Amino acid sequence: MAAKILVVEDEAAIQELIIYNLKQAGYETVCADNAEKAMALINDEIPDLILLDWMLPQMSGIEFARVLRRGERTRLIPIIMLTARTQEADKVTGLEIGADDYITKPFSPRELIARINAVLRRLIPEASDEAVEIGELRLDPVNRRVTAGNKEIELGPTEYRLLHFMMTHTERVYSRSQLLDRVWGDHVFVEERTVDVHIRRLRKALQWAGKDEWIQTVRGAGYRFSAATTLPANEPDTDLTR
Repeated sequence: MAAKILVVEDEAAIQELIIYNLKQAGYETVCADNAEKAMALINDEIPDLILLDWMLPQMSGIEFARVLRRGERTRLIPIIMLTARTQEADKVTGLEIGADDYITKPFSPRELIARINAVLRRLIPEASDEAVEIGELRLDPVNRRVTAGNKEIELGPTEYRLLHFMMTHTERVYSRSQLLDRVWGDHVFVEERTVDVHIRRLRKALQWAGKDEWIQTVRGAGYRFSAATTLPANEPDTDLTR
């Protein structure tokens, strides 16, 4: 699934150029020309990354970035600042308020896409089109194929997204609510038990390849993907409620 990028830029020509190149690179885009409109879009759906112009009307990009970093729901959104300000002090300010990268205008489309790809690979690896391979298990986002050895594993769309997220965040425990936010999206309202249903389906799909035990239940906490150790058996999903 293509990463969604919010472009916050008040110069129409620059906004149009950025959006064109992002779409050519395969990204989904939404845009706003001020912080108020941008926040309305964010409240509707969290983007995967924000391209944020420094000089915006009403509220500057720097102040808006501070607002985002203070918000519980928005503090982890990757931000790349766009600005014509080239002084070292300005770059330091941008990075100190929590921007993940800083691009000075004018910039080439190739540089912009490269910077976006680098930030997404580092912070949101499941948004990247790079193949993920662990042991014999391989997930290729370009053609949406999952294989074990030479055999393809058939997965539904949700199980595919769940596996992609877990394979790019190995050894970490995620609660049901965290998985709902990261895999389903925080704008989607479904019961937490929905996660258990899709975990069971994913394990069943991986079972024939002997990889089902890589999806581990951590009692009272959530789920973890780990190929490093093999548990005797997965604990029952109902243990999460204890």
